[in-house]
Amino acid sequence: MGKKKVFVISHSHWDREWYMAYEQHHMRLVKLMDDLLDLFNKEPRFNSFHLDGQTIILDDYLKVRPERRSEVEKRVQEGKLRIGPFYILQDDFLISPEANVRDMLIGNQESKKWGNRVNLGYFPDTFGNMGQTPQMLKLADLKYAAFGRGVKPTGLNNQVFDNEKYTSQYSEMWWQGPDNSKVLSVLFANWYSNGNEIPIDKAEAKKFWDEKLADAEKYASTDNLLMMNGVDHQPVQKNVIQALDVAQELYPDYEFIHSNFDDYLQAVSKSIPKDLGKINGELTSQETDGWYTLANTSSSRVYLKQENTKVERELENIAEPLSTMAYNGTTDYPHDQLRYAWKMLLQNNPHDSICGCSVDDVHREMMTRFAKAKEVGKFVARDAIATLANQINTSKFPQDSKPFILVNTNGHEKTEMKTVEIEWERALFADGKPEDQYEAMKQAQNDLSEFKVIDQTGREVPFDFVSSDVRFGYDLPKDKFRIPYMALYITIQLNLTAMPAFSWKVLALSKTNQIRKPEVKQYYDADERILENNWLRVSIKDNGSLNILDKKTNREYDNQLIFEDTGDIGNEYIYRQSVDQKTVLSSDIQAKIKVLQNNFLGAKIQIQQTMMLPESADARLEYERQAVIDITQRKAKRSDKLVPLTITTVITLSKNADQLKFKTSFNNQMKDHRMRVLFRTNLKSNYNSADSIFETVKRSNHVSDSWKNPTNPQHQQNFVNICDDQGGVTIGNLGLNEYEILPDNNTIALTLLCSVGEMGDWGYFGTPDAQCLGKFTFEYSIAFHDQSIMSQTETYQQAKTNQVSIQSIQTSIHTGKRKPESAFMTLKSDSFAVTSLKQAENSSGNILRGYNLTQNESSVDSNILSKAKTVNFIEEDYPTKSLNMLEPAEIKTYKFSF
Repeated sequence: MGKKKVFVISHSHWDREWYMAYEQHHMRLVKLMDDLLDLFNKEPRFNSFHLDGQTIILDDYLKVRPERRSEVEKRVQEGKLRIGPFYILQDDFLISPEANVRDMLIGNQESKKWGNRVNLGYFPDTFGNMGQTPQMLKLADLKYAAFGRGVKPTGLNNQVFDNEKYTSQYSEMWWQGPDNSKVLSVLFANWYSNGNEIPIDKAEAKKFWDEKLADAEKYASTDNLLMMNGVDHQPVQKNVIQALDVAQELYPDYEFIHSNFDDYLQAVSKSIPKDLGKINGELTSQETDGWYTLANTSSSRVYLKQENTKVERELENIAEPLSTMAYNGTTDYPHDQLRYAWKMLLQNNPHDSICGCSVDDVHREMMTRFAKAKEVGKFVARDAIATLANQINTSKFPQDSKPFILVNTNGHEKTEMKTVEIEWERALFADGKPEDQYEAMKQAQNDLSEFKVIDQTGREVPFDFVSSDVRFGYDLPKDKFRIPYMALYITIQLNLTAMPAFSWKVLALSKTNQIRKPEVKQYYDADERILENNWLRVSIKDNGSLNILDKKTNREYDNQLIFEDTGDIGNEYIYRQSVDQKTVLSSDIQAKIKVLQNNFLGAKIQIQQTMMLPESADARLEYERQAVIDITQRKAKRSDKLVPLTITTVITLSKNADQLKFKTSFNNQMKDHRMRVLFRTNLKSNYNSADSIFETVKRSNHVSDSWKNPTNPQHQQNFVNICDDQGGVTIGNLGLNEYEILPDNNTIALTLLCSVGEMGDWGYFGTPDAQCLGKFTFEYSIAFHDQSIMSQTETYQQAKTNQVSIQSIQTSIHTGKRKPESAFMTLKSDSFAVTSLKQAENSSGNILRGYNLTQNESSVDSNILSKAKTVNFIEEDYPTKSLNMLEPAEIKTYKFSF
């Protein structure tokens, strides 16, 4: 029997920003990298340093030390600096499926630019791990995974727990995803610091290694033991080679090797035992006491999540599809601009950043990055839709009409009550003084007559005139100086029904001599307080809650839309209700109801409720924060002083929609509390389904025997669903990533806002900005389905398309090669959820990516299939069994050309 091998890997877990602002961590990174480059020159036996699975570290360093670029490149190519495979270490659950892919794609591109990447999906400190990781790693051409959280055994802060139920008997295990993909995985059972600061003194070294070797051997499935020589922001141990010489002298029966992940994983894979365990799906520590799953980071600083979602939609679902449609395989596609925007967005996606669990300075800087990435996306999208508009033939419209183009950039059909603004007339500054031109446009506004909206055949399209406005505007031509003007704008509203995926249509606003007969159909009965169309009947009660009849199934859901406010004496990581359990419900007060819109297009009803809430926690909480008392031991209550919070919710029911949309706003001036909105389902079910990363994940409504936390928060992307054998309810959202299933009638609780005053974790870091004082708006929806899979997945697709409005742009009357009503491609599938339409990285062809929303075999019907092949995430050939068939939970990426 040979010696056991101890693989010591030097590393530093590098959070770019966390308990200090980015630049504070950045300057420490410069020192670390300087030390490493110097150490490589001095100590030839120092094998390598693992740069935490990221490539952005090199960019950050070279911003300050550009003169050392060639030295860095040399050390990467030699394998001294181990980089990648990711661009940043992301949070799995709080960024979109596509953002996870771009992290892999850009990380792969950057790694190739420097040298080689580490062949390891590296997730040392993500707060739980997504279930599709095995399939995603295979699609990124990665063989292994390593992670620190989610299953037992676990060793946070080097603790190894005894007498517990273990998910895996070893620290190595097979990890199988919902599609049955499998990857060999390593859990940092004694955390990623189990070999940190190795002593060089023999007596200290003996004590150190006796403990560390025993802990590692307790769970290792092979004779290859992993020692992680580093921890968060740890400087390199410069004498680690000498420390290993001491260890070798003390323990001659072991072989101590200063090594790297590639060599360690190769050794492990050659000697794995037959009884190696298997874990399945997402890893979220469900067999622990539930306090430290850190799932409440999904609602911490909710404004970050909302902004992140909006920027993702701008890039993924607007700018990229429009650019693909407009440039279609040409070199005009804005690769560099989009990559720049993606990198900016991804810099906000590390777990301590997007999770909202850092100090205030960190999150203030994040908002600037969001804004920059969004502006790039808006610029690219505007340029692309203008290019597309110029390609569409509008010559059939009357010369005095104003054509406008509507584009559905979603990968599924969309129904929307759409508002469009049209410039009716303009007066150039070049032709007169600004004030004279303003008055001219005001006069034109006064002279407005009747209008009609027509399609390319002249057929009239029902619409509603909303308003007119005169204001300043300007053009920025690409070949000449700016053009300022005053303009008269007209705003109209119309219903767009079942507009196909990636399609467009041209309509025009035109004058008419006929007086429009007002449509008399209305969808709200003010006397009865009933909202109703062909699919839903909604009764608004005195307290603002709703009783909803789903006509498809003839089932009534009562007591919907109730706001719940509780005290929160926890931190940015973990919610802890105040010990007095003081809860305030909107159902206990009267509501004010106002009609905002009620016509043939649909209805918008405003509900206003004023809740009297405690202004904060009591004084004890500040002491408990300062004394760093663990949240599970805190005794703080809510203040006795009450202040008003007015909640305004607009409910929208359009003529052709089988869902209700909500927009809730309030000005939060309270501290230390949590606000949720409750939807009681009354459905008998033990499970819920939630939108996750390339997966509709099925989760239990009940906790394990070891669970102690009185709450059970969960992550979501776009929706959560509960159903029984007759049908169910889907709650959609925009950037509201936390929900909980309450045992009382299987109520879906959607978290709107959490207000806390400290970061938490290893000390006291005050975070007044995390109290989230100020104005907030939240968007969400409710839809119902029958027992069929098709009906259920349709509510899922709706929740996704709710996040992306139909795009519009005004255009001129001109000829063009594209028809006035057409589509870039045809795509029909109930279960295929599209995550990306973009141009291939090498510009030869387009990329369409999506996944099967269900655990059933499904199919894709599209005109691209005859011209397509399948590729992986890094856009290399990846053969499939069938182009049009989808295996359960399968992720599929098509590459095609027209």
